[in-house]
Amino acid sequence: MGNLTRKGMLKHGLMIAALALTASCRNSEVPRSDVQGNTRAPAAVMSTQNAHDNRVAKDVFGHIPTASDQRSESFGGYARGCQAGAVQLPETGPTWQAMRLSRNRNWGQPVLIDYIQNLSRFAATLDGWDGLYVGDLSQPRGGPMLTGHASHQIGLDADIWMLPPDRLNLSRQERENLSSISMRRERGAFTNSSWTEEHMQLIRAAASDPRTARIFVFPGAKVAMCNWETGDRSWLNHVRPWYGHHYHFHVRLRCPSGASGCENQAPPPAGDGCADAQTWVNNILNPPPPDPNATPRAPRGPLTMARLPGQCLAVAESN
Repeated sequence: MGNLTRKGMLKHGLMIAALALTASCRNSEVPRSDVQGNTRAPAAVMSTQNAHDNRVAKDVFGHIPTASDQRSESFGGYARGCQAGAVQLPETGPTWQAMRLSRNRNWGQPVLIDYIQNLSRFAATLDGWDGLYVGDLSQPRGGPMLTGHASHQIGLDADIWMLPPDRLNLSRQERENLSSISMRRERGAFTNSSWTEEHMQLIRAAASDPRTARIFVFPGAKVAMCNWETGDRSWLNHVRPWYGHHYHFHVRLRCPSGASGCENQAPPPAGDGCADAQTWVNNILNPPPPDPNATPRAPRGPLTMARLPGQCLAVAESN
């Protein structure tokens, strides 16, 4: 794929301009190291009002059909929190369609909805793409889900399908039946023939938005992008390899400025992260022997309401 074509360079320039103007996953989507790397919650997040509430949080949040009638705000961290005043991504727009509508997971903070719409407009300029098929965001009030993701709890995560849309008039039933396509080969060590330069341009655009904290993709995709980029490599810092993520890539946004109840992750290590991604690929191809001294992790039960930020009780009980 080499250097960008003249058309690709033009599109990349348009993307950068658009970003400047807007500036404006399944079970294992949060690495343990990422969860441990979250910054501590500000004092404002902590509360005793739900300290003895041992209800399973997913049973509380997983059945609420609508957003809370509150100011838009994220509380807690990506894998331990909730969201107030969420906005629903419209099911269909000029350059996107929300998928799997039966899950009711097309809700997020206003910044996430704006981000997706902006990225979809860029996607529509790519050869072979009419826009984006958008997978799971969050539940109407965030929180733990009945099935699937460990993260996606505070309205700042989104799954973007790798399948290039060729039409944006899918019916509700078609959105339930259609599947994305895998981009991986050799258990994720390499990309396959479905992977294109347009996928890399799209992920570069997503990672270049200043609101982006991380993008999760399978290791072979990260290495492919490391080998492809011949110019500014700063965006690669935000692209992190993780298990799965070959049918979609996972976008995670930073906490909005001034959101005192929202917990950011610790930033990724400095640099483009390409050497680490290559090590991951090498370990896929030649797995190291298991560590005989590894200490098994004790199983953790489901999150209870008591383990969520105190504000989440009010979010759950709000109109």
